[in-house]
Amino acid sequence: YTNRDRDDAGETYEFDASGAAIFGPFTATFNDYVRRELKFNDARVYEILTGNVQPWSYRSFENRYVDASESLRRAMTANPSLKVFAACGYYDLATPHFAMDYTLDHLGLAKPLLSNITKKYYEGGHMMYIHQPSMIQLRDDLLKFYGAAVPQNP
Repeated sequence: YTNRDRDDAGETYEFDASGAAIFGPFTATFNDYVRRELKFNDARVYEILTGNVQPWSYRSFENRYVDASESLRRAMTANPSLKVFAACGYYDLATPHFAMDYTLDHLGLAKPLLSNITKKYYEGGHMMYIHQPSMIQLRDDLLKFYGAAVPQNP
């Protein structure tokens, strides 16, 4: 999925080719699922990645990158049973895998908690599940992770 904007250096993108092929089918599938399968009926329109669903405030992160690593460190320290699964796409430019590696490797956790982090890498990008081989591997990895993370009844 590639495209070219008229203003390559603009503050925002004019058109995101990576979403053009999937936003319609994802939106339609979600709407069908929640209404038909879950019996959720609501007059509101479901919107995907519009200004109406992203009015987030970045004030606490102004002029710097958003960093949730300290919140993760505190959560893992407060709950030593918390398990973390990091799915990293090699071609992810939104959250590059090497940035995830660096962040998780520099949390400052006690050594016993390091084994609570599982990192897996996929040939896809940010949404590795739209790359069929990555989706299959992600599913298998998550089933294994859930099986190990959730205590089983004897």
